[in-house]
Amino acid sequence: MSGTLFVVATPIGNLADLSNRAKDVLAQVDVIAAEDTRHTGRLLSHLMLRKPLFALHDHNESEAANTLLDRLERGDDIALVSDAGTPLVSDPGYRLVTAAHDRGITVCPVPGPSAAIAALSAAGLASDRFTFEGFLPARTAARKQRLASLATESRTLVFFESRHRITASLVDMIDAFGGDRRACIARELTKLHEQVVRATLTNLVDALQRGDIDARGEFVLVVEGCRETTDSAYDHDRLLTALATRLPAKEAARLAADITGERRNALYARLLELTPSK
Repeated sequence: MSGTLFVVATPIGNLADLSNRAKDVLAQVDVIAAEDTRHTGRLLSHLMLRKPLFALHDHNESEAANTLLDRLERGDDIALVSDAGTPLVSDPGYRLVTAAHDRGITVCPVPGPSAAIAALSAAGLASDRFTFEGFLPARTAARKQRLASLATESRTLVFFESRHRITASLVDMIDAFGGDRRACIARELTKLHEQVVRATLTNLVDALQRGDIDARGEFVLVVEGCRETTDSAYDHDRLLTALATRLPAKEAARLAADITGERRNALYARLLELTPSK
């Protein structure tokens, strides 16, 4: 019989957040597939465990997955971990898990810490419907385009962001969503210098620039969804579609912005969704 691939969530900061079940699984498997073996080695040392480690990261996943799958088919049990949090959530492992399912290998989740869910739970924003967007593009133009496409999204938005781009991303969000959109910065979650601050996007930028929010560390951004009503959205869609039958897309979006008061970039992105052939 083949072994089991355990997908194990590990702490995002506070080592006490590792569950007893996760520790038991790490102690019992034959090998641990880790994004960074040095990082996972320190966790194992804290747990007083000695286990073979196998590197599986973005640059070797295709090749490494085949080796791990062969071991699974021979009966080995394997734990997949990332540097922190739940594997596959903006971390490697997708190819391995997909291939394991394709080969009929049992995949077993061992749930636990997740920075995205932890931030959402503390943000004070609607959590009944949300969308996880991971990291925004590093390049300014691509980031602005992605945010413009999300401007009319009614679900709460959850992003990861690096300290190098946190302020720039917030400024781009103001351009796409408006400065009065509510949001939450969750920084260094579960760590010594944790901060969770909810304010408008404009006020969050001000707080970063004043130093009230430290620009160092790891960030999760939770952003309120568009508060536009369904009827309003429907009217905008009808207006955009009607204008697009007579004008080029950019001109249609510009005129619709003048009429509705909505942002041109957001309307243009919505028009492309409504008329993808335009």
